[in-house]
Amino acid sequence: MGRIVYAAAMGLSDLRKAERLKLMGFVCSFAWADLEIQDGERNLVRSLLNELAMDEDEVAQVEAWLKVPPRAEDVDPNDIPMEHRQLFLSTALQIVGADGKIDQAEMENLSLLEKLLR
Repeated sequence: MGRIVYAAAMGLSDLRKAERLKLMGFVCSFAWADLEIQDGERNLVRSLLNELAMDEDEVAQVEAWLKVPPRAEDVDPNDIPMEHRQLFLSTALQIVGADGKIDQAEMENLSLLEKLLR
């Protein structure tokens, strides 16, 4: 419940379709940082799908990313709108901790994203 309230306060409901897909691409790429998707990560991704009220095509794309990570060129931090950068960073932090352990690669990716978004 706390995560839903927090995420809503950050503006998830204000994202347009392209921004929702971009966010979920980043979320999935962070979930793949340790080269495998854990149940906790998968559960968080699916929870976000519900919170974002994504349509059938969007859900299909995100489910595909749970099987094969998004391409690097599709998750360019420079493409994140300025007004959504904190939201993307906060959501990436959620996925990094979703499986109950934080891998070194996940921390490095999160640190890099934070630097690129500042």
